[in-house]
Amino acid sequence: MTKSGKSLVIGSVAICISASLWGLDGIALTPRLYNLNINFVVFILHALPFLLMNFFFFREYRKLKDFSSKDLLFLFLVSLAGGALGTMSIVKALFLVEFKELSVVVLLQKLQPVFAIILAAILLKERLSKNFALWAVIAIVAGYFLTFGFTLPDLNTGEKTGMAALYSLLAAFFFGSATVLGKGVLRNLSFTTATFFRYGFTTIIMFIFVLFSGKLGEFASITPQNWQIILIISITVGSGAIFLYYYGLNKVPAMLASICELCFPLSAILFDYLFHQKILSPVQWVSVLVMLLAIVRINLAGRKEIN
Repeated sequence: MTKSGKSLVIGSVAICISASLWGLDGIALTPRLYNLNINFVVFILHALPFLLMNFFFFREYRKLKDFSSKDLLFLFLVSLAGGALGTMSIVKALFLVEFKELSVVVLLQKLQPVFAIILAAILLKERLSKNFALWAVIAIVAGYFLTFGFTLPDLNTGEKTGMAALYSLLAAFFFGSATVLGKGVLRNLSFTTATFFRYGFTTIIMFIFVLFSGKLGEFASITPQNWQIILIISITVGSGAIFLYYYGLNKVPAMLASICELCFPLSAILFDYLFHQKILSPVQWVSVLVMLLAIVRINLAGRKEIN
């Protein structure tokens, strides 16, 4: 195998592993922190990884003096949208379904590219591909059938799946916003610097959320099992998976990366079955396949326009 061939394999494996770890987190890890306040969970899941990062990347603080006001603004907005609001929304969605429709919530989050490309067109004036509207509509319709099947949503029955789906879509919107804003950050900063300070800024933002909501006392509610889950998330699906993802992204073309990222929803389906014996219905399986096909087409078309 040639050197470039090995690089593609290594990069692809790295992205697949990181995407699978995110699937594991959404199904088997974060939902197990349901006994804690949502804002506090998001705070601790950023604070601990950031603390660990400081042992390895403490020299990043030296770069602060070179940041422009625009760099700081974009870092703050990325941290607010992707780190704080997006994570709070997806955690709220996962907590709402109480281990019942976890894979549905995680799969709906994959609509993120739809929002990212729309926002890029609005904010960055990037040109949309000719078929974007068609594939975006197909993805959203498939997302509806994934959630509700052939029935109409009835939110008056106490069913939480509908609300969880809305929070998941909200998370997709915020994560999509962070993707667009992140382009502004990465124009001047390395991904290591951007990731380090994004976790730092998000920790500060969430500390303020927790402080003013009076939830700092949640530390006393953390069980030994909670600490185990928090530590696992911090080392693996937190900072570890993000750095692994960018390591792989530096070695493979964007199109190949889009395909590898499908390990995220596919692993979510697998883990939901392994941990909770949850199997999607036939209409949900069809919806998953249609939605993922649409997302791949949107991803590739969007990245062609961007690149």
